[in-house]
Amino acid sequence: MDTSFEQDRLVGLARRTDDLHLVHRLRRLRRSPGLRALVQEARVTTDDLMLPLFVVDGSGKSEPVESMPGVFRESVDRMIERARSASDIGIRAVILFGIPDLKDAIGSGSHDSEGVVQRAVTALKEEIPDLVVVTDTCMCEYTDHGHCGLLDDRMDVDNDATLAALAKIAVSQAESGADLVAPSGMIDGQVGVIRGALDEAGHEQVGILSYSAKYASAYYGPFRDAAQGAPSFGDRRGQQMDPSNGSEAIREAAQDLAEGADLIMVKPALAYLDVVRRLRRKFEGVPLVAYNVSGEYAMVKAAAERGWLAERSVVLETLTSMKRAGADIIITYHAMDVAQWIHEAS
Repeated sequence: MDTSFEQDRLVGLARRTDDLHLVHRLRRLRRSPGLRALVQEARVTTDDLMLPLFVVDGSGKSEPVESMPGVFRESVDRMIERARSASDIGIRAVILFGIPDLKDAIGSGSHDSEGVVQRAVTALKEEIPDLVVVTDTCMCEYTDHGHCGLLDDRMDVDNDATLAALAKIAVSQAESGADLVAPSGMIDGQVGVIRGALDEAGHEQVGILSYSAKYASAYYGPFRDAAQGAPSFGDRRGQQMDPSNGSEAIREAAQDLAEGADLIMVKPALAYLDVVRRLRRKFEGVPLVAYNVSGEYAMVKAAAERGWLAERSVVLETLTSMKRAGADIIITYHAMDVAQWIHEAS
C-alpha cells in the first residue's frame, strides 16, 4: 500500500472535516434566540440612551413637531412629565434645547438666569435628582438671525466675541444645576474657554460634552423645524465640518480633549459610522457619543407610517450599528420607544 497516498488522503479528509466543523460551529450558535443573545457582541441598553427634549416658554404647552412624529415642543411643566416617564422606564439622561418666545441679535435669552433652559434644568433636578441633565450650549435657538454666535460687521460669526458669550451661557446653565454642558456651535476654542469659565465660577464638577465632529449635514432639517433655529440667511458650512472629511474629525476631537472636554460626539451618526469607529480607535477610553439625528429619525418614522419598514426592527438595528462602531452613548429621539421595547423583552 502506498503510505504516502494514504497520508495525503487522511490529511485532505481532516482539512475538509475542519472546514465543515467551522461552518457548523458558526451556524450552531445562531439557531435559537437564547444562543444568539448569549454570544451577542453589541447590545443597546437603556443606560446607553440620552433623550433630547425641546423646551418652550409658558405652561401647559405640548406642540407636536410636524416633521418628527412623536416629538414635541413643551413647556417646563409638560417636559417634566415626559422626563419622569423616561426616567421611570430606565433612561438616565436628557439633553435640553431651549426655544424662547423672544429672540434678539445677541441671543440674550441664552444666558438669562430665568431663561427657558435654566428654569427647565432647575425643575428637573428638583423633581428627578438622579436624572443626568445635559444642556445644549449654543446661540442659534436664541438669535433672531439663527446663527450660532454673534455677528460681525460683515455678518459673519465673530469667533472670539462668541466665545465670551458661550462662557456666560455655560456658567448660567451650570448654576441652574446642569450636570454637563454641550457646546454645539463648532466655534474654535469653545471648550477651553468654557472649561476656564466653569472652573473660575466654582463649577469644576460640571463636565463638557463637546460636539467635536459636527458635520454640515442635510440630516438636520427636522431639528431646525423643531428648534425654530434655521439661519435666516446663509448657512453654517463655515463652522461645521465638510461631510467629505474624516481625518479632520480626529484633529477636532484631539483639540477638544486637550482643552478639557470630558466626552466627545459625532453628529450625525448613521452616515458617519466610519468616523465613530476612527475616533473610538484613536481615543480609547474616552466616552464617545453618537447623535442619531432628526433626519435619521424622521425617515424611519415616515417609512414606518407607510408600512415600508418594520419600525422596531429597523430602529434597533440602526442603534446597534452605532454601538458596534464604538459609541458608548446614543442621543436619539427613539429613546423612549427603545426603552419600552427593551423592557418588554426582559
